[in-house]
Amino acid sequence: MRTGKVEANLVVLNDEFRLPYVVELVERKVHSEEKGTLASSEGEFHKREYERLVAQLEAEAHDSQLPDESGCRDAINDLLVRIRLQNVGL
Repeated sequence: MRTGKVEANLVVLNDEFRLPYVVELVERKVHSEEKGTLASSEGEFHKREYERLVAQLEAEAHDSQLPDESGCRDAINDLLVRIRLQNVGL
């Protein structure tokens, strides 16, 4: 919301936010089972962090200068239709 860009890569996002536990969680995800679980002792910490981050996100959404809705819906739809038609060879 600060930049108007979508960044879904947690490693890249954490370059800015520097949450120390993100590195460890990403490492767990990369080097362990797909559906690994947290130890029971970690649950409360991550619950509090989740709630804190959601509150921060909601506050920043309230203060954001971004429009509530995209003004390019028709253009995006047209692009997707053209890509799909191209992929099926029409």
